[in-house]
Amino acid sequence: MSNHNHNNHYSNHSKNKSEEKRRKRRSNSKNGAPPGNFDWTSISQTAYEDDALINKKLPKELLLRIFSYLDVVSLCRCAQVSKYWNMLALDGSNWQKIDLFDFQTDIEGRVVEYMSQRCGGFLKSLSLKGCHNVTDGALQNFAQQCRHIETLILNKCKSITDLTCESLGKYSSKLRKLDLTSCPDITDASLKYLSNANSSNSGRGCPLLTYLDISWCQNITNEGVIALAEGCPKINTFLCRGCTQIGNEGIERLATCSENLMKLNIQQVNNITDEAITKIGNECPGLTLLCASMCTRLTDASLVALGKGCLELRTLEVSGCNNLTDSGFQELTRNCHKLEKMDLEDCIQITDATLGHIASHCHQLNALSLSHCELITDEGIRQIGSSPCATENLRILELDNCPLITDAALEHLQGCQSLQRIEIYDCQLITRAGIRRLRNHLPDILVHAYFAPVTPPPSVGGGRQRYCKCCIIL
Repeated sequence: MSNHNHNNHYSNHSKNKSEEKRRKRRSNSKNGAPPGNFDWTSISQTAYEDDALINKKLPKELLLRIFSYLDVVSLCRCAQVSKYWNMLALDGSNWQKIDLFDFQTDIEGRVVEYMSQRCGGFLKSLSLKGCHNVTDGALQNFAQQCRHIETLILNKCKSITDLTCESLGKYSSKLRKLDLTSCPDITDASLKYLSNANSSNSGRGCPLLTYLDISWCQNITNEGVIALAEGCPKINTFLCRGCTQIGNEGIERLATCSENLMKLNIQQVNNITDEAITKIGNECPGLTLLCASMCTRLTDASLVALGKGCLELRTLEVSGCNNLTDSGFQELTRNCHKLEKMDLEDCIQITDATLGHIASHCHQLNALSLSHCELITDEGIRQIGSSPCATENLRILELDNCPLITDAALEHLQGCQSLQRIEIYDCQLITRAGIRRLRNHLPDILVHAYFAPVTPPPSVGGGRQRYCKCCIIL
């Protein structure tokens, strides 16, 4: 082949190759994000030369500052523009906070390892929520490389075990927030590693940890919670929904050891009794949120203890605690005047008296759920509707399955100018006309209601039988 032909062949080959690369780049950038099979580790190999004017006019420091405001997707796209932008986009200083949940949750461990090498000591916040393919090996490498990590979200990373927390205990002394929700293989050993209660982790642990979510990690027991409480005294948010092996002993030790426990979620932790909540009331004056929904063994004694000791309480969720009565809520509301949200769904013993106590004392209330509280009547709603919280703060009111509520209750709510949403499913004495009158006064309100269609009368004669639309013939 002559030199001329050879050069033409080489030129055509280069053009075709460049065009192919441009098509790939456009494909990767389509719809604002790379496709699901995008190869993070090959970003630097797809960069192109570019002598754009912006690179000549703006100094590197200013371009880096601009890039620091971009999200993960935008940085990946910029990394494919040119070699210079690749260098800027992949600079570790731009990757201090990474959230892959809305990007691609099917990533594998090598992606995490690549990011660890790229970001190094810059990375402070990483969310791998839903990345179920990420394993201990990648996170062990991550812990060694990124020792300044402060926030780590591993929600639904179902392939990790206690080995991940062992590495975090060794290398992540600056860790402040850790989410292990729905990681089924996490056990008490993980909490011991984090708290430096494990002998193999001598002199380490995560002493700055303030937030821990172990919801639905059902292998964790009182032993792990006690170790955590003793080794991480700065814990102020502890969430353990569905951890059925935790009981009074663990929660009481947490209340005693914590310097400032503010948020506690023990939803569906059925072993909890009044004894643990009384300890919370005595030891945690700064508590602002308590979710004890479906803790069915709680009684009015818990409400009395909270009313005496937790005057900063703003959110109380006790859905399904059917032993609570008007007497307990009277003692609670008498002192907890800062309550903003109350979920009393299925508290079947409360009456209009509880609403009277709330109306008299809880003037900052903005969300109230009374669903399935079947003893509530229009009179209770009248008291809520005429209270200071209704005229200024009340935004959400849930009244599903309150059979004694009528259109009169809606009339009592017409002065609630801040009301944004009301739930009245299966309130059979509420009519469409009543809802229309409410909307005339509050035109922007969302009303969630259901009216069962009227069943048509049986067909006459030998015609085919008719069914209402809500029936399903099996």
